[in-house]
Amino acid sequence: MSGFDDNPFADPFADPAVKSATQSNAPGLEEYNPFDGQQTAAAPAAGTGAAPAVMSPTQDTQPPPPYTASSQQQINTEQLQALRRQQEELERKDEELRRREEALRSGQLNARQNNWPPLPSFVPIGPCFYQDINVDIPLEFQRITRHLYYLWGLHSMVLLVNIIGGMAMMIQFGQFSMFGLALLYFVLFTPASYVCWFRPIYKAFRSDSSFNFMVFFFVFFFQLMVSGVHAIGINNLGACGIINGLSAISAGQTAGNYVVGVLALLIGIGFAFVALCDFILIVKVHKIYRTTGASMSKAQAEFTSGVMRNETVQSATADFAANAVRTQMQQPGGAGDRRF
Repeated sequence: MSGFDDNPFADPFADPAVKSATQSNAPGLEEYNPFDGQQTAAAPAAGTGAAPAVMSPTQDTQPPPPYTASSQQQINTEQLQALRRQQEELERKDEELRRREEALRSGQLNARQNNWPPLPSFVPIGPCFYQDINVDIPLEFQRITRHLYYLWGLHSMVLLVNIIGGMAMMIQFGQFSMFGLALLYFVLFTPASYVCWFRPIYKAFRSDSSFNFMVFFFVFFFQLMVSGVHAIGINNLGACGIINGLSAISAGQTAGNYVVGVLALLIGIGFAFVALCDFILIVKVHKIYRTTGASMSKAQAEFTSGVMRNETVQSATADFAANAVRTQMQQPGGAGDRRF
């Protein structure tokens, strides 16, 4: 009962039991080292003879060499890129064919109206042909078809300038035939060249027609020869060429002669340039012609089938056959003279 008589507010650390506990050798929290405890726990028991586990220091490993693609991998990459380009090209061609098919299907329902030459609405004469290179011509032949169309326009421009040169020659030297023939060449050759060699090559590329290829080669070779002759400038042939220009310059005496001579020389150079373009394009078309599988036999077969499909030829053939049968029936001893 003496414990209950003590002062409750007295210092608890004054108790002898508490003092003995605090003065013991047990380490306090201030002296506690957790790492020492781990080492003590990890240490082997005394007398076992096992050495403590020692971690070897980490060694710096050499970085791997930079990655370099082998020659085989490079070849595979190039092949993959080539295949991708081919796939893109095939996709473009497929899209072009799909667009052409849609245009053809719409053309069956709505007949395509002629759009060439692009004449104004007030002109009483309407267009004579339908021309759309993006729709009619396959993708791989569109470029050379445009070049041929531009060449036809260049021919027309040179012939138009030749009229001006012929007029100058007529005024300066009194060569009326030069001006008359130059005007005739422009009026005649401009539409004839379009119909006789550009339209055949247009249809040849459009439908892979051997017959139209043959027509183009024949007429375009003639066009090449005519352009070369015009470039030379022979007198009384209606073309201001190199010879006409040199003759006018050699005449001299007046400034007009020099002006007309220089103009004739420029026109002759223009004819020579179009002749050179004719030669280059006819060679290119011939290379394409050899790769398309066209031949003279196919051209003959196309001509024969085209002639036989012509309504005029069919009617003429039917009339000829009917007349032959009628004549045979009317001959003596024929089927009409048989007696029963």
